Amino acid sequence: MTKKNFRKPKTTPIKKTGEKDITKNLVVQEINMISVDRSPKDIANWRDALINAENVFYPNRTRLYDLYKDVELDGHLSGIIQKRIDAVLNKNIWYQDASGKRVEEMDALIESTVFRNLVKLIMESILWGVSGVEFVPGKKVEFKPIERKHIRPDTQQILINQSDYEGIPYAGNPFIWVVGEPKDLGLYLKCSFYALIKKGGFSDWAQYVEIFGQPVRIIYYDAFDDKTRIQLKQVLDESGSSLALMIPNQAKFELMDGKTSNGDGQLQERLKNSCNDELSIIILGNVETTSSSHGGSNAKAQEQGKQQLEITKSDLAFVRNTLNCDKFIAILDSYGYKVAGGKFAVEEEFDYRELSQRVVIDTQVATQVPIADDYWYDTYGIPKPDNYDELKKKFDLQKAAATKAISAGQQEQEKVSKADEDPEAISLNPPLGGSGGGRSLSQWHKFRAALADFFDPALH
Repeated sequence: MTKKNFRKPKTTPIKKTGEKDITKNLVVQEINMISVDRSPKDIANWRDALINAENVFYPNRTRLYDLYKDVELDGHLSGIIQKRIDAVLNKNIWYQDASGKRVEEMDALIESTVFRNLVKLIMESILWGVSGVEFVPGKKVEFKPIERKHIRPDTQQILINQSDYEGIPYAGNPFIWVVGEPKDLGLYLKCSFYALIKKGGFSDWAQYVEIFGQPVRIIYYDAFDDKTRIQLKQVLDESGSSLALMIPNQAKFELMDGKTSNGDGQLQERLKNSCNDELSIIILGNVETTSSSHGGSNAKAQEQGKQQLEITKSDLAFVRNTLNCDKFIAILDSYGYKVAGGKFAVEEEFDYRELSQRVVIDTQVATQVPIADDYWYDTYGIPKPDNYDELKKKFDLQKAAATKAISAGQQEQEKVSKADEDPEAISLNPPLGGSGGGRSLSQWHKFRAALADFFDPALH
């Protein structure tokens, strides 16, 4: 009896009564996605794509964003971009109510992967010019990214097809959130020029290495000796794949391979480094914090590090202001979070070398004029305790007790110093008069006798 192979029937998950697939009603589900154009790109393609994106009557960013996808594969560019984004992602973010108290119920959301990815998309809007998400209604926060090629920020529409002129308006949709200015094409626009030049330079460099990386074999033969020519050609074909040339003796041949002026590849290396420097300046504002090939002093590196620090401060302010916009606060409210009257706060970026100098100045100023306690908390990023009033009162009592103890010690020290400096404390003349004169006189004679015993041996 033979066994029959029965195919297991497909099963679909059984939904509970009243349960609906809410993702079917999302706008992102209606978008017709098309693969990225991975054809070779050059400066001419970049300029044509820019013209299409800036067209007044029919602007379309499709070709430009396809080019961005090719540009972001650059190793140096992706590294410095990740460095700038990580400088923001690694900062602490919290939500505080109207009184400035931290709302701990929001910490679980802020520490989730969903929120981290949302902050990353906000930062990427600086590179692309726009970022968009559609939140999925439900009990927990969840969103779907919107393909940037389908977003028209100038008309506030989501295009079904990337080549469409009109689409679905998103301004009134409570769950679609688009970040970016209508005319902003992002920092990738400036980076693309240098990334494409570097990519072409690498191709030329690879071709140069392929051709001239091995020795060139040159054989001369008599033009009228065909038998020798055939034999020599066979030898060259069977002796390897390096470049080989057969030249008649009657012909004049000169190989201009560029080895005299560029035998070590410095020309291509300088082109690559120049492009990398421009990319670093565009993204980070400096070149010293990503490469040590330029040399220079430590002071120069610190100064350029301050420039990068200013960019990080600007990014933190941008993320904070974006998270505090009315649209996102309303979205969080729809998920049941108590966000009324509150706002997001972000850990500030400090230059500790500058801060160490500032604390010296502030300490000196505090000895001359009173400074509010909030100034110290805000300036140095110290979290203010919840029971501040209680701790402040206890701190003042301890400070007053310490001051009183120090003052008493100083007074005692002054008494001792005055006693040591008083010439009447040890007088060469005995005290006269008074009921206690006898006792004082006796003490005087004892002291005088002790001096006599000390100096008498020296006189002999």
